[in-house]
Amino acid sequence: DASAPNYGGDPSVVVAIIDTGVAYEDYGNFLKAPDLADTSFTAGYDFANEDSHPNDDNAHGTHVAGTIAQSTNNINGTAGIAFKTTIMPIKVLGSDGSGLMSNVARGIAFAMNNGADVISMSLEGPQTEVLTEAVVTAIQPYYWRLNEHAGVDDFSQEYHTHMHNDS
Repeated sequence: DASAPNYGGDPSVVVAIIDTGVAYEDYGNFLKAPDLADTSFTAGYDFANEDSHPNDDNAHGTHVAGTIAQSTNNINGTAGIAFKTTIMPIKVLGSDGSGLMSNVARGIAFAMNNGADVISMSLEGPQTEVLTEAVVTAIQPYYWRLNEHAGVDDFSQEYHTHMHNDS
């Protein structure tokens, strides 16, 4: 059946993990996580250290990536829910799990500009103008597609209302 979901996900679907990085490669002191041995990766970026190796020195981002796309049918750990998808590691948080909201915004922009289909952010922090702008920019094309027949024609007003409604 052509409408049935693709078991294990689809390698053409890119999921950006915006977090503490991902243990996706053997590089310097970093080792690829055994549970990600068969996971597909695409180029990411490390905004916390300003380099092209978004390796995880905290383990949180690796945990998130594993939940999504951890290898299956092996003796390691468990299986990811979409183990055939491709992961784009984007490091915006340091080893202590903290970071700048401006780096989170830069990570969102990187994901959008480099082909991410899904953006996963398992983090918290203050709502800043630069972060709000990045989120609005990221979701606006999808928002319009979802609402074009619902009569919503002012995205910025609709977004503002939902984000700042105190009731």
